[in-house]
Amino acid sequence: MIRAIITDIEGTTSDIRFVHNVLFPYARKNLAAFIAAFQQREEVAQALNSLRDEIAQPQATVEELINVLFGFMDEDRKSTALKALQGMIWRDGYVNGSFTGHLYPDVLPAFSAWRKQGIDLYVYSSGSVAAQKLLFGYSDAGDITSLFSGYFDTHVGAKRETSSYRNIAAEIALPPGELLFLSDIHQELDAAQEAGWNTVQLVREGADAVSRHRQVNHFDQINLELFS
Repeated sequence: MIRAIITDIEGTTSDIRFVHNVLFPYARKNLAAFIAAFQQREEVAQALNSLRDEIAQPQATVEELINVLFGFMDEDRKSTALKALQGMIWRDGYVNGSFTGHLYPDVLPAFSAWRKQGIDLYVYSSGSVAAQKLLFGYSDAGDITSLFSGYFDTHVGAKRETSSYRNIAAEIALPPGELLFLSDIHQELDAAQEAGWNTVQLVREGADAVSRHRQVNHFDQINLELFS
């Protein structure tokens, strides 16, 4: 029996093109000015210090850190410091109405139905927890953050590492066999399955020929009775 569902965002609840065509360009365009203006703000300073630790350059200047961040963006590096700063910049964009968080239309009905069944919902994404809350708080369907019981990012580990899913299960305090992970990436699902989780792969178009996981094209095709 599934008692908690943990969902990815990019390619799963939300079109990956929203992230790559809207969020990432917005962060790149505003990164340097944002850091220059708010580098003394506690959360910004903390992220910059975390970045110094990450690159083992404790004396790096703000200008040097900005160049590092642009390099990380070019590499699509899953840097926790970069994700934190991107989340801060995106917050301004959401609040000032530059964009709303994309949701596929089949997502909210499924989430609402699962919550009514008493199933807890969580998010696990490589984007920061703050960024996750913003996307769902300023989504195309409005603020749906009340549906979620918690959020996880790379602080618990990388998404393709089995230990990450063990960490999440420990925090949720449920047996792995009662957890269901939804993602579009079969390597992430592989890691979750190795940790004892149930898995479903969201493949919006076509199919993943090398995946060993149950595949669906829409959230309304997910049948929880199959995991009883």
